[in-house]
Amino acid sequence: MSRIVAIVGRPNVGKSTLFNRMTETRAAIVNEISGVTRDRHYGRSTWNGVDFSVIDTGGYVENSEDVFEGEINRQVKLAIEESDLILFMVNVEDGIHDLDTDVADLLRRSGKKVLLVVNKIDNNARLIDATEFYSIGLGEYFAISSVNGSGTGELMDEIVKYLPEYEPLPEEDLPKVAIIGRPNVGKSSLINSLLGEERNIVTPVAGTTRDSIYTKYNKFNHSFLLIDTAGLRKRAKVDEDIEFYSILRSIRSIEESDICLLMLDATRGIEAQDLSILNLVQKNHKGVVVLVNKWDLVEKETKSTKDFEAIIREHTAPFTDYPILFISAVNKQRIHKVLDMITMVYDNRRKKISTSELNEVMLTIITNTPPPATKGKHIKIKYVTQLPTPYPTFAFFCNIPQYIKDPYKRFVENRLREQFVFTGAPVIIYFRKK
Repeated sequence: MSRIVAIVGRPNVGKSTLFNRMTETRAAIVNEISGVTRDRHYGRSTWNGVDFSVIDTGGYVENSEDVFEGEINRQVKLAIEESDLILFMVNVEDGIHDLDTDVADLLRRSGKKVLLVVNKIDNNARLIDATEFYSIGLGEYFAISSVNGSGTGELMDEIVKYLPEYEPLPEEDLPKVAIIGRPNVGKSSLINSLLGEERNIVTPVAGTTRDSIYTKYNKFNHSFLLIDTAGLRKRAKVDEDIEFYSILRSIRSIEESDICLLMLDATRGIEAQDLSILNLVQKNHKGVVVLVNKWDLVEKETKSTKDFEAIIREHTAPFTDYPILFISAVNKQRIHKVLDMITMVYDNRRKKISTSELNEVMLTIITNTPPPATKGKHIKIKYVTQLPTPYPTFAFFCNIPQYIKDPYKRFVENRLREQFVFTGAPVIIYFRKK
């Protein structure tokens, strides 16, 4: 079940700084949509064993000279509607601003759970000043400093308390497949082609969130649950930003899935938002198959598919070990191959390697190519085992794990992928003290 926390408030109250602290990044995913110069951030946070997604929205303003004011405000409203919990940030330095009152009214009307967060409290005098925010009418507040982190632990404790509980699917253990991508890449066409005319082979299964439907697919010796996210819900009188809404829905779809079919438009190539969505897939440790749709509309040249494939992998490096299929959803070209790839990646994601085989293969490779010495100290890796997680995760035990750098981690991951075939699946590696 997905969990989304949105950070909202007027400009310059510290939303992005809190976002970076919650996600332990400096900007998790930056997505620029044509015509809007403001960056938007989507990230992943974990606290006390609870995972959730975080959205940093643009600053809410009214009657400003900013030509993007209406666009940003629409997106703030969308984030409020799609989220499970809202952090409303204000700034003790400025006191209660008229815009704070406007945002508070907006949040009260939403009916969502709201936590009031008073930022920039880094001394006792400001702690006293913060009491004026009781008058905003949202009850208790959390006094924090997003810069130095004071008070954020108590805030995170409260966040996970209010996030929805997981509800197990009343369904057999089948792959859960999400079809994701930019608007108008052909997601609906692919769903229609997969389901075909024989509508009796699908049955709707109630999802684990308020807005997801699982469709059971059982055809051509393939069985899986399709997360039906291609169609946007009808919304009365909402002039919405389709790109932003697509990302919000993608977050939920990705979190609820095992495998993601990331669709690209062959006529447009791979674009920034495609990379943002793939980044979300990786952060959530899901399997992935890249589908280049509308291939029938592209003029073919010698080695066209190879050239196109090389460009895609170049943009997604260092992660390049995933299948790419060139399809036409409308003409049903290579649709059966998509089914085969779903099964292959699902099996790779669940693959278990015995400890004896892991050690025999990987320790030989590591002995032949050991990690480079750091500060005159030699790193000795003695043992490797697969951890009991839903996706391939491996622990390498060594004497000084802190000295192993990212290039060597990538080397080890690549050798694991070569030796045991994890195409399309995430591979997570930890180096631990022996």
